[in-house]
Amino acid sequence: MDKLNWGLIGGGKGSQIGPAHRIGAAIDGLFTLQAGALDIDAARGRDFAIGLGIAPERAYGDWQAMLANERGRLDLVTVATPNATHYPITKAFLEAGINVLCEKPMTVTVEQAEDIAATAARTGTICAVNYGYSGYALVRHMRAMVARGDLGRVRLIKAEFAHGFHADAADADNPRSRWRYNPAQAGISAVFADCGIHALHMASFIAGQQALELSADFVACLPGRLLEDDAMVNLRLDGGAVVRLWTSAVAIGRMHGLNIQVFGETGGLRWAQEWPNQLFWTPLGETTRILERGGPGLSPEADRASRVTMGHAEGMPLAFANIYADLAEVIAARKQGRTPDPLALHYPTAQDGLRSIAAIRAAVESAQSRGAWVDARPPSLRS
Repeated sequence: MDKLNWGLIGGGKGSQIGPAHRIGAAIDGLFTLQAGALDIDAARGRDFAIGLGIAPERAYGDWQAMLANERGRLDLVTVATPNATHYPITKAFLEAGINVLCEKPMTVTVEQAEDIAATAARTGTICAVNYGYSGYALVRHMRAMVARGDLGRVRLIKAEFAHGFHADAADADNPRSRWRYNPAQAGISAVFADCGIHALHMASFIAGQQALELSADFVACLPGRLLEDDAMVNLRLDGGAVVRLWTSAVAIGRMHGLNIQVFGETGGLRWAQEWPNQLFWTPLGETTRILERGGPGLSPEADRASRVTMGHAEGMPLAFANIYADLAEVIAARKQGRTPDPLALHYPTAQDGLRSIAAIRAAVESAQSRGAWVDARPPSLRS
C-alpha cells in the first residue's frame, strides 16, 4: 500500500491527545503527516508543525487556510480541537471530499451531528469518530465472542469511566480542564460527553446493540461548575440489554478507569483499559479463566489488532493505531477499486458519533427532569 497523506488540526504542543494520534497514525507506516494547523496560536502552531517535519508552506496558522490549500492533496484529516469547533471543521473538510477522523464528541448538538452524518453519506467521504478504545485487541475479541454467541443473550453491562483529575478545587481554573466545564466550548455536558460516551460506545460496540432510552443523574461536585463532573446513567438497549454506566472526573484515586463487564445467559466477561492484556471470561457454572492478548485461540478480530508479542504491555497509541489501520485499508480500497478487508470495518463512524450526541442530549434532559426516562435515539433513527 502506498503511504496515504494525512493532515492534523489541533493536537499541538502540550496537547493531551495529539501525541497518541501522531503515534497511532505513524506506527504502521501507512500515513505521512503532510499538513497541519496545530494550535489556536498561529505562530506557535506553525513552529510546532515544522518541528514535526511538515514543510513550512504546509504548516498553517488556521484550519481555513489549510483547507483552501489542501483540497485534493490529503487522504485523511484528523480533527483534535475543542468540542465546539468539531462541527464546522469536520463539515468543511467532508464537503471538500476529504475523509475525516474527528475526536469525540463529534459535535455539540444533535442537529449538527445529523448534518455531519448526512454530509458524509451525500459526499461519499468517510467520517470516523475517535472512540479509540474500541481498537484494543481484547475489546474486539469481546465483540467477537458476543457476536458468535459465547455468552448467549446479553442481559446486563456494567460500564465505568471514572478518574479524579478534576477533583481539586484549587486547580479548577487550570485552562487544560476549565474549558471542559464551559458550555460555550464543551456544549451541554462535561464528564458524560468527555468520558461517559466512551463507556457507552464500548458497551454498544461489544454488545452490538444501541441505546433506546435512558435515565440520568448529574451532579457538579465542585462549586461554580456550570456542567456536571459526575454522572450515573441507566440505559436500555435495542437488543434487550441493560447498561449501568458511571462516569466521574472527581473520583480521587481513580486514574483512567475505563472498565466494562458484560453478563450474558451463559457467561460473563470483564476487562479494564489500564490492564488491557487480560480478559476475564467466566462460562456459566465454571471457574474464571484469563485470556491473554496475543495468546492462542483468540478470534481473527483480536489477532489482527494485536501489535506486540504476548506478555508485553499494550497501550492506547496502539489501540489508536488499529483505528488508523482500519481507515487506511478502507481508504486504499476505495482508491484501488477493491473490497476492503472485512476486519477493517470496525472503526467508529459518524452514525456512532450521532448516537452518542443523541445520548448526551437525552441524559441532560433526564438529569434536568430528576431522572425521567428519555428516548436516547437520534430523531432520524426513530421509527
